[in-house]
Amino acid sequence: MLTAYDYSFAKLMDGVVDIILVGDSLGMVVLGYENTKKVTMDDMTRATQAVARGAKNSLIIGDMPIGSYDTEENALKNAKRLLKAGAHAIKIERKPDIAAHLITQGIEVMGHVGLTPQTVTTFKVQGKDEGSAQALITEAKEMEKAGCFSLVLECIPLDLAKEITRVISIPTIGIGAGMHCDGQVLVTHDMIGLYDAFKPKFVKRYTEVGKVMTNAFKNYAKEVKKRAFPTDKESFH
Repeated sequence: MLTAYDYSFAKLMDGVVDIILVGDSLGMVVLGYENTKKVTMDDMTRATQAVARGAKNSLIIGDMPIGSYDTEENALKNAKRLLKAGAHAIKIERKPDIAAHLITQGIEVMGHVGLTPQTVTTFKVQGKDEGSAQALITEAKEMEKAGCFSLVLECIPLDLAKEITRVISIPTIGIGAGMHCDGQVLVTHDMIGLYDAFKPKFVKRYTEVGKVMTNAFKNYAKEVKKRAFPTDKESFH
């Protein structure tokens, strides 16, 4: 699973990855916010529409932004918006009761436990002591019992992720949760070097697209100023 927020990225990864997450991480990597807490349903709806135009083979998950599922009524209304925009399922952080309500209404839900960016105040590994680890295991079981079809595990020790994956029957998708999960997800802008505000330990850079783009912009500006572009080749006659 990887994130996408527009048509072009979605089209490139369509069918290459099994799942495309239209994540509320767009608040940081696209809109320039410090965190995801300013992302709105309008933001997520527009992004989901764009991704759905580009992706015809991968499963599309619409991320529910903060405040959009604080009550059962709001959750159902906003989940339907994302499905209408082109998502096949939605993702929420924690809240098994809300997940269960949506599922009874025929909406597929991906859960999310561990580090939950919408509510956390300090970005650090979760579940490092026995008490908090057991709490996360319990929470994962509750999300499964609610009817979630899969579960994101974020920023937890790899042994804890292994145990959660063992004790629940639905697939686990890790981000900073080690190699024992059933699948993995990264923010695309992180793994291709397009977002450099910070680099989490769990991110592997597969390429440095940001540097390639910066060099292209510099070469373009240089050629325009030297009148080396456009040439006769790029002109109409």
